[in-house]
Amino acid sequence: MTNTKSNVKIGLEIHVPLKTKQKLFCECPTNYYEIDEPNVNVCPVCTGMPGAKPYPINEYALESTVMIAKLLNCKTVKRNIFVKRKHYSYPDLPSGYQRTSEPMGENGKLGNVGIWEIHLEEDPGRYDLLTGRVDYNRSGVPLVEIVTAPDMNSPEDAREFLKELINLLRYTERIIDVGGVMRADVNISLEGGSRVEIKNINSIKGAYKAIKYEIIRQNNMRRRGVKVKRETRGYNEKSMITTPLRIKETAEDYRYIPDPDIPPLVFDDIYIKSIKLPETPQRRRRRFIETYGIPEKYARILTKEKDIADLFEDVINMGKVNPRMAAGWISREVLRQLNYRGIELKESKLNAEILIELFKLIETNEITETTGKKLLERVIDTGENPGIIVKKEAMGRISGEDFLDGIVEKIIEENKNAVSDYKKGKMEALNFLVGRVMKEIKYRGDVKIIIKLLMKKL
Repeated sequence: MTNTKSNVKIGLEIHVPLKTKQKLFCECPTNYYEIDEPNVNVCPVCTGMPGAKPYPINEYALESTVMIAKLLNCKTVKRNIFVKRKHYSYPDLPSGYQRTSEPMGENGKLGNVGIWEIHLEEDPGRYDLLTGRVDYNRSGVPLVEIVTAPDMNSPEDAREFLKELINLLRYTERIIDVGGVMRADVNISLEGGSRVEIKNINSIKGAYKAIKYEIIRQNNMRRRGVKVKRETRGYNEKSMITTPLRIKETAEDYRYIPDPDIPPLVFDDIYIKSIKLPETPQRRRRRFIETYGIPEKYARILTKEKDIADLFEDVINMGKVNPRMAAGWISREVLRQLNYRGIELKESKLNAEILIELFKLIETNEITETTGKKLLERVIDTGENPGIIVKKEAMGRISGEDFLDGIVEKIIEENKNAVSDYKKGKMEALNFLVGRVMKEIKYRGDVKIIIKLLMKKL
């Protein structure tokens, strides 16, 4: 039995940490990702000490959540919004409950995926299952939770949605963009089966693989006539499988109650309208086309990742490089090198200054495009200055026909079979000879001149 898209339903609950100076209900700093020592950014509030009362809710976190709700086309809730206590027992939750708001935004949409609800909540700490140690540096950091409708029908749908969502959130500059950025819970069901939740997936790639595995697992159960029960499962990134955690909880199991220490939140029209939206990928795409005159295909590729769009704009503004050339190189060559390595731009050594130097070497004909590609392949890992490499290693363009003439003669003499094939009308033989000449001169020659010299002698 194979699955069609129509009988698989996938919904997501995405949790993304918000970039604030202080935690949601106390004044502890939120830079847990920069600290190796455990339990230093803590206080009685975020460690759940008896009698400790929460501070007033972090206003910047509230504003960020409303901004995200507006970006996702949600209807912002204007009634009293209670912060509730969600009760469950786990070592990383020192108070025995997690504070989470009622929906602050509802009924939104991103692409073809509905957004059911947006909440603001506090992050638990970190629990190491192997050692039993708990680090509360992260406890109390504000999270935005985005709950989608089950509008995705395949692992590919979920992957593309998550890519688009995380890119959009990066454009707000309001999220902690470190590590996997998000944690996601996946809800998945096959036609006629119960809904299974997969908890705490830490990357887009992980979500894709977990969904793929779960579809296969549930299909295999159906083939054997085994009923898929409603349950919560965990995803193991090393083995790439899901394993049972517990029977699926209901809202009643969490015993939600309004937190008596936190007054209800109220948003009026004036407050909602005062929160300005950032430039979205779509608007930036249009601006790139109109301002820099680059083709739409490049503008679309560049704005798919905020870091890449920023890199392009920095190169143009800092280096006065030809926008079309920069757009083409970044869209094709830079992304090709990053994708080959399976890394993001921030994980490489590449920056605007290095690219400006590289592009100027190409624009002034000091190096060939082929040499430029080889330099890019190197500096993306090392962060070296391309100009210094070219001088040190004599990688400059060879343009003198007299010098090239001798090299062409040598290659013709050494490759008589290819010469014979060319004379029989096989054009690929000419390409072979061009390649041999280019290799001989370490790709520093002008292909057009080499072709002209070869054809003259053949």
